[in-house]
Amino acid sequence: MVKNEFPLGLSYDDVLLEPRYSVIKSRKNVSLKTNLTKNIKINLPIVSANMDTVTESKMAITLAQMGGIGIIHRFMTIERQIEEVKKVKRFTNYIINNPFTLKPEQTINDYEQLALETGINGFPVIDKNGILVGIITRRDVAFHNNKNKSVKELMTPQSKLITSHQSVSLEEATNLFAKHRIEKLPLVDKKNKLVGLIAAKDIRKTISFPDASRDKKGQLLVGAAIGVSGDFMERAETLIKNHTDILVLDIAHGHSAIAIEALKTLKKKYKNQEVIAGNVATAEGVRDLIKAGADAVKIGVGPGSACSTRIVAGAGVPQLSAILNCAQEALKSGVPVIADGGIRFPADVVKALAGGATTVMIGNLLAGTDEAPGVIINKNGRRYKFYRGMASFGANVTRRAMDTNDDNLLYDNLMIEGAEGLVPYRGKVQEVVDYLLNGLRSGMSYNNAATIKDLSKNAKFVRITENSLKESHPHDLEKA
Repeated sequence: MVKNEFPLGLSYDDVLLEPRYSVIKSRKNVSLKTNLTKNIKINLPIVSANMDTVTESKMAITLAQMGGIGIIHRFMTIERQIEEVKKVKRFTNYIINNPFTLKPEQTINDYEQLALETGINGFPVIDKNGILVGIITRRDVAFHNNKNKSVKELMTPQSKLITSHQSVSLEEATNLFAKHRIEKLPLVDKKNKLVGLIAAKDIRKTISFPDASRDKKGQLLVGAAIGVSGDFMERAETLIKNHTDILVLDIAHGHSAIAIEALKTLKKKYKNQEVIAGNVATAEGVRDLIKAGADAVKIGVGPGSACSTRIVAGAGVPQLSAILNCAQEALKSGVPVIADGGIRFPADVVKALAGGATTVMIGNLLAGTDEAPGVIINKNGRRYKFYRGMASFGANVTRRAMDTNDDNLLYDNLMIEGAEGLVPYRGKVQEVVDYLLNGLRSGMSYNNAATIKDLSKNAKFVRITENSLKESHPHDLEKA
């Protein structure tokens, strides 16, 4: 028999934050640094959703440069997902530990093929023992019609190169680039064996994006999604081998035996790998995932604009209440929670973080940007991009097509809990994120919060009525 108890569930629109006495002189004087997981910090609390219309390498690169992070979706082959991760990790390397190289006996043809495959125009040249013997660049091979000419004939020899050691500092490397006007700085050991490489473009990227989310090697942070059955361990192993920083267990109902067992299996084999689990909407769900080894937990069942779980399955908890209850439980173990779904305005980001989340995961708002996968669609004089939930009809069929060659099974017994459609084109992701963060900074100043931790500590919510919600939005204005 169901107990006749109906606890109140609140969404973002059901509350406001009471303004507090504040000593914050300017919204610029707040810190947006936060924990994504127990052991990984980022400089902005923005995470792009692991959806196939939101996050591939382009989105992940841009967000990581700004200080957030992107989660590469899993609706592709393992090989392609690895390539997307590699694009992010190779986009900027303060020190490239395993640079692409050529041998002296190889040819211009070999050089051009490697340049085409990697998008790189300059390579160290090493002998069979790994000893640096030269560098070859686009300038060296230009205007040579004989593609069979050897690399040795055209390269700049080692005697004319500027090199350094593996422990060279960023400042030292910058000075060498400036003094000698070089584009590549090979790093060698005492026996002149190549041990690394620094590229001028990566130095420039490092200086241009001081708040970027980086690993210890100076590479951009990136996450990737995996499932909880089938090839999930093979996918996880391959992603880990290719230096993926964070794995995200991608399942709609994270408080389930299959999700918990998958998490335990993963953490047992890779205990030091950071894993985000979810999605859940209750304190019990958080408790069980943390016990199974989660380093962060995603909160949200049904709040996303492309999710129909609540009207199909009748399951879910209004998002703000879910965050409040889950964050309170997670705080006992020091595990961060991620508010996943339902973000439409900057105020929603403020309320989610005030409720105890340390980051927010966003889909819809980012799907309409240049950096999201897909093309711009023109309709009735306006521009849009395609967006779909990962339990939508199209996503279900895509997933099944990856798992089976039987066309008869593609549409058999589908359970649709997601929608698909068009979202307004929003330009560059930088503009969308700046819009959200400017609102967040303002919200923090109203709550006397110098940090995101202060925001959740100082927050005092007040419930509002439908009339209050109308009052909160611009009203009683004639269109100009």
